[in-house]
Amino acid sequence: MEASSEKAKDLLVFMIRKESQCAECGEELGPGRWITLEKKGALCLSCADLDHLLYLPSGDAALTRRATKHSRLHAKVLRWSRTRKRYERQGILVESAALDKAEEECLSDAEVRERRREREAERRELLDEKYVQDFSKRIRELFPGCPAKTATQIAEHACQKYSKRVGRSAAAKEFDPEAVFLAVRAHIRHAMTRYDELLLKGYDRAFARFKVSARVDEILGEWEQKA
Repeated sequence: MEASSEKAKDLLVFMIRKESQCAECGEELGPGRWITLEKKGALCLSCADLDHLLYLPSGDAALTRRATKHSRLHAKVLRWSRTRKRYERQGILVESAALDKAEEECLSDAEVRERRREREAERRELLDEKYVQDFSKRIRELFPGCPAKTATQIAEHACQKYSKRVGRSAAAKEFDPEAVFLAVRAHIRHAMTRYDELLLKGYDRAFARFKVSARVDEILGEWEQKA
């Protein structure tokens, strides 16, 4: 379904207070989890294709403004205030590269280095290094044309502990080709097509995926060939 000619509404993510369930994958979502809302109901961020974004809390208006400007896809994070009886903004979700660029523009070199050290420490804590290496190796076996650095990026994103991403599935842990294919396809869709831009313009996920499917298939075909 295409977006209307009117200005697209902001993408919204909600911090929930009550138990819920993802309408797509069926995962139980407890208080404190983040969701988006579609006609079918609540969606976890993984099913909503927003789980690759980083959270930037409110508090620094200039940093928020610039991160939003640089991010092809971004969403407002809201939480219901019981005292004020309204949803209040908690921060935004933005692309990693956009946050990096915004920090470089707004912060001192020392502050930038410190923030990146903190994010890197958090990221490493959520990774099983051996599993990531094996998953990356399997990607390169199935897609020999995929650059090694890209394969590692795909593996790290897909295999984060405690996430519901494809890399954490039972099939992925056996390095099933279909699970690896889904992880690679998702990366191409987000990083190498206009998919995120289409979501931000208000197109629904099914239509946006259809619009970029030919390009995704083209890159997959290239990566299936030996480098």
